[in-house]
Amino acid sequence: MSGGGGGGGGGSKPRPPPDPIAVMRGHRAPVMDACFHPSRPLLFSGSADGELRVWDTAQHRTLSSTLAHGGGAGVYSVATNFAIGNKVVSQGRDGTCKCWEIEEAGLSRKPLVTFRTNSYHFCKISLVKSASCSSQSSKAIPASERIVESDYSINELEENKKNGVSKESIRFSDVNCAERSQAHLKDFSTMGERKLMALAGEDSSMVEIWDLATAKKLMRFPQTSNVDAASHPTMQRGMCMAIQAFIPSESGCSLNLLSGYEDGSMLWWDIRKPSLPLSTVRYHSETVLSLAVDGTCSGGISGSADNKIVMFSLDHRMGTCTMRKEISLERSGIAGTAIRGDNKIAATAGWDHR
Repeated sequence: MSGGGGGGGGGSKPRPPPDPIAVMRGHRAPVMDACFHPSRPLLFSGSADGELRVWDTAQHRTLSSTLAHGGGAGVYSVATNFAIGNKVVSQGRDGTCKCWEIEEAGLSRKPLVTFRTNSYHFCKISLVKSASCSSQSSKAIPASERIVESDYSINELEENKKNGVSKESIRFSDVNCAERSQAHLKDFSTMGERKLMALAGEDSSMVEIWDLATAKKLMRFPQTSNVDAASHPTMQRGMCMAIQAFIPSESGCSLNLLSGYEDGSMLWWDIRKPSLPLSTVRYHSETVLSLAVDGTCSGGISGSADNKIVMFSLDHRMGTCTMRKEISLERSGIAGTAIRGDNKIAATAGWDHR
């Protein structure tokens, strides 16, 4: 795992990094983000000049290049996973997100849908990560009935009614909780489930949930009336700088969120109780810059502008987040974190270019 940490004990020198499998060049501006396709040999990358490239990782060449976000805004984030099917989402510094179809020759000429989020800050989008649910829980709650409805106050419902948003439109069908085989994941797009995306909203202290199919904002965290929003404790934590959306099996397959803030705190949200977080912790002394949940959605790692990486556990029965381990670094700043699906390897991207 990289990130500027110390070497081995006994005065031994740290092992040199392995050589890259390939070096792919083509961007004319700094690369801001990259992600792999979950099942095909494809790599997506976005750069500061707004270019979105699709790479063939088998042949190490560019398949297509698109000016996804113009006007010098740049691509800030790119994301895809099994849940959204054969699509990729780009996030620009122009206040928009765009969903693209992945074709044989690269990307669709035009985006399938464009989101006007009016978000102009530094928090990357998060698609929903799902843990495999047990067959027992899947049998107990039929897929057609696993609907999670948030608890709204009368004031919130009246506010939604004035804005033309019905209570039913803010209900969420969770993803299929059967054991995740390749076939299940491949057929996900035919199951009639919503494809959701989380991002820091126009109000940078709030997290918003968007529907990828309709480009509509469904709800926000914290869910408060306009009168109470300014005094909500979350507003005192500064901008939301990192988000991870996930669906753990232990929570009845309802959407959960982890959000990291400028003051170093991390909040754990459950969509069934959007007014207040399940848990609030502060493991970092500086801004939280990155969050990653493991494959079972029972823990994860966080990186910050300070000089440490934090490994934490999530207790879904108690609704608590506890620190497992703290790793001190020689150099400050962890901008990105990732955990492999089998939970055996984690990677970090540091400000020290390691």
